[in-house]
Amino acid sequence: MSLNAELRSAGREPPLPLILPLEQGETRVVRWLRVLPGKRLVGQVEAGGLQQLLKLFIASGADRHCEREVSGIRALQAQGIATPELLAEGEIEGGGRYVLSAYLNDAETLQQRWEALPSRQPGEANALTLLGQALSLIGTMHHCGLVQTDLHLGNFLLHAGQLYVIDGDAVEALSPGAPVTPAQAEDNLAIFFAQLDPEWDELCELLLIGYLQHNPLALNPDRLAAQIKRVRQRRLDDFLGKSLRDCTQFSVSRSWGRFTAVVREQCQRLSSVISAPDDALATQPLLKDGGSSTVGQVTVDGETVVIKRYNIKGFVHWLKRFWRPSRAWHSWLAAHRLQFLGIPTPAPLAMIEQRFGPLRRRAWLITEYCSGVDLLSHLGELGEQVPDDATASALLTLFAQLQRARISHGDFKATNLLWHQGRVVLIDLDAMQAHRNEASWRSAWQKDRQRFIRNWPASSPLAQWLRERMPDA
Repeated sequence: MSLNAELRSAGREPPLPLILPLEQGETRVVRWLRVLPGKRLVGQVEAGGLQQLLKLFIASGADRHCEREVSGIRALQAQGIATPELLAEGEIEGGGRYVLSAYLNDAETLQQRWEALPSRQPGEANALTLLGQALSLIGTMHHCGLVQTDLHLGNFLLHAGQLYVIDGDAVEALSPGAPVTPAQAEDNLAIFFAQLDPEWDELCELLLIGYLQHNPLALNPDRLAAQIKRVRQRRLDDFLGKSLRDCTQFSVSRSWGRFTAVVREQCQRLSSVISAPDDALATQPLLKDGGSSTVGQVTVDGETVVIKRYNIKGFVHWLKRFWRPSRAWHSWLAAHRLQFLGIPTPAPLAMIEQRFGPLRRRAWLITEYCSGVDLLSHLGELGEQVPDDATASALLTLFAQLQRARISHGDFKATNLLWHQGRVVLIDLDAMQAHRNEASWRSAWQKDRQRFIRNWPASSPLAQWLRERMPDA
């Protein structure tokens, strides 16, 4: 078997250590940095005592991808835009291709910096500075006629005070040496902004100040806003689709009797719970043991997770449920939708459906545990006082997020909202809906609004406060 075939057949766990016989001599892979099974491998390697970055293109079409990588790097270099130095390229046995470039020790992507920020709320100074760094460099690229078609914070690398563009495979020269058109710039910027939480949309003009200093174009803000919305929806649809198929982020398996989807990095930790969720439920007192669902929490490797089993109450109930996705399936997608949009909810970790061929039976949802207190307890059952400033701000933020995303909860009881670390967290997503139809949204939101206000006596100060401030559809 050729080296390329061996690497393709290795799946998600290519061998380590690995010595590669490249044209420059033997190169030792120190660690894999990214693995796209059967397609592309990125690793830190050592050759001649030097650390380098290796990209291996191992799928069909390797020549095309390698050529695009090299072309993108050279286009950046030609315009004086910092990118790790291209050291070599060539073939590997069996038809694959490779690219070697400089490895920047102790470098961090802007995505790593972003995730390390104590707060990524819109308007936070450190977040604004970080985004401004990326947009200034994007402005420089656009002024030189270059675009990065896979535009995200992970493709900007900070090293020794210098910001680098990486991933030459996604760099295109639309008009070498001349600025891109306003429409081309808007389309490309929309890819960047669509990856931020929607609350950042209102700050686009502020964020673009640094960009315009490097590329003074007459951008159309209305068209940019429409493009951001379109790209974000496409990304959301793609992400929800990924959560139901085997990929880098999710481990998905299916058989005649079972369907399982797990966040891949949680697979090993949750393996015993996933294999026997009812056994895990039996080890601890239950939080809820009703006819429609059973809820319990268990500790796994020192961390608490919540298991919710969706029960089938009898044959008639099964006849109503077997032909459609389970409530666990629905809640799994709903939770990932909220997370994608930056709306607080406990992280969904795994979903299991018991099946008989295509027919659904019982199902389980596993999420992280949120230690917050429900809003009925936090605000008081009698509603004698209006919310304090922090709670009021978090509530109004949540309402605005749901309204902007056209999402209705469907069971907007105060006990289904938790106060946790200065945020209001949504739980119990069984009836949540994302509406494409405006009339449907308005009707569902009015029901949510009325249900939430009914948590407190109609004449109470809190109910009055909510009637005045909770947005009307």
